[in-house]
Amino acid sequence: MPSSSPYTLLVLLVAAERLAELVTARRNAAWSRARGGTEHGRGHYPVMVLLHTGLLAGCLLETGWGGRPFVPALGWPMLLTVLAAQALRWWCVRTLGPRWNTRVIVVPGLPLVGGGPYRLMSHPNYLAVVVEGAALPLVHGAWITAIGFTLLDAPLLAVRLRCENAALAAAPGTVPAPAGAAA
Repeated sequence: MPSSSPYTLLVLLVAAERLAELVTARRNAAWSRARGGTEHGRGHYPVMVLLHTGLLAGCLLETGWGGRPFVPALGWPMLLTVLAAQALRWWCVRTLGPRWNTRVIVVPGLPLVGGGPYRLMSHPNYLAVVVEGAALPLVHGAWITAIGFTLLDAPLLAVRLRCENAALAAAPGTVPAPAGAAA
């Protein structure tokens, strides 16, 4: 499968970042559960993992077998967009600290977080997901993957947002934070 080595490296680096997220999430889940945290939305989680794995595979397959060229006028801005999405994601992780997770786990009684990117919007991590899902494939012209991921992610993200918002609203003793905050 011919593919651009720098692009393959980029996708592999994003995959390594995903593994770092999972390590962080596992540690944070233990922290949350030790404090009475409960998980919500387990049913959609495997679908989310499959879709995000498919995004990475689609990037490599489409550029390799589809013969997608690197178009600098599109590729370089999309690379910067991917990097910005990663920065936003890790800003969210650092802001939420041990409360950040790839799963929806809510610890009752904790106030919602209103700092960092959460002072600007309710779910900034999902903005990072949407932006990266379109931009990463487009770095190397994988437009089918970008469109496919976006179309499949939209309903999944709607389920995820409903789940997370309901879990936060139902958490006993959760203290509201200023507008634009999240758990």
